[in-house]
Formats: sequence, C-alpha cells, structure tokens
Amino acid sequence: MSHTVLLVDDEPSLLAGLARTLRKEPYRILTAVSAEKALETLGATHVDVVISDQDMPGMGGADLLAEVRRVYPDTVRFMLTGKATLELAVRAINDGAVSRFFVKPCNPVDLAATIRQALQHKDLVAEAWALLEKVKRQDVILDRLERQSPGITRVHQDEHGAICLEETGTAQYERLLAELRAATAEE
Repeated sequence: MSHTVLLVDDEPSLLAGLARTLRKEPYRILTAVSAEKALETLGATHVDVVISDQDMPGMGGADLLAEVRRVYPDTVRFMLTGKATLELAVRAINDGAVSRFFVKPCNPVDLAATIRQALQHKDLVAEAWALLEKVKRQDVILDRLERQSPGITRVHQDEHGAICLEETGTAQYERLLAELRAATAEE
C-alpha cells in the first residue's frame, strides 16, 4: 500500500468503527486517540490524509489540522465532528485548510470515496511536479546542445510540414554515401 490515512478521534470505539469501515480500501489506516498522538505519528510516518474529530480533550481538531497544514502542507486534511457549526466550519477551512468537512455520523461510502479522490488528486499533483522537473532537465540538456552546436535544436519545415535537412554538410553526406557504395560494391 502506497498511501496512509490517519484517523484521529478521542473515542476508541468510533476509531475502530471507521477503521473497520475502511479496511478494504487500498491504503493503510492508522489511528490516534488524541491530537498529540496524531502529531507523534505524523513525525514518525508519512501520512497522506488526516481525518480529525474536532471535539477532543487538549488540542481540538481545528488546531491539529492547522498544525498539520503548517508542518506537513502536502497532507490532505478532513474535519469530522458531531457538533457542526458555521463558525467551526469557517475556522477549520481558514486555519486548517480543510478540504472536506464531515458531520458525525458520516456516510462511510462518501468518506471512502472522498479519501480515494483526495489520494488520486494528490498522485496527479505529484506526477505533474515530476513531469515539470523532467521538462526542466530536458531544457537544460537542449540549451547545452544548442550552445555546443548552434542550430541543432531547430527544425525547419517546408510549406507542407515536411522536415527539411539543412544544406550544411551535404558534401560530407555525399562522401559518406560514396564510401558506403564502394564498400558494398566490393562485397
């Protein structure tokens, strides 16, 4: 499994139920019973998605997700709460950059689908960054080739789109062809 999801809630039975609901999904499920335990887990393990309850003793979910945003900005963050208010939703979205806000009890099918979509999006973004880096490396190579052999990276086309070879080096090509003909005639 290449992805990891961290569930955070101070109710062990709820954590067990969520983990059981998501057990057949193609990612690893970790759980934490407090924000502090969640931060310990994040410090020790790469986590792709954090789903946190709001109402926990000590640090609440909104504060936890704001800290996750600060320290692990590429980690997707979801809020799960039994006491949804507009103020909490706005705070969680603004401070924690929460992607989704779920109200307990949440539909497990919706939760699983949302996690899958978040992981797919995360993979696409990572792939886009990798492709951008590859293009940058190729540009460096092309720039170096162009400096070494000016004009080598330019392609000339006629009015029909056919690639035209430059006339430079024609004598070299003809000499090479003559040598090849001579070599093959001797055999």
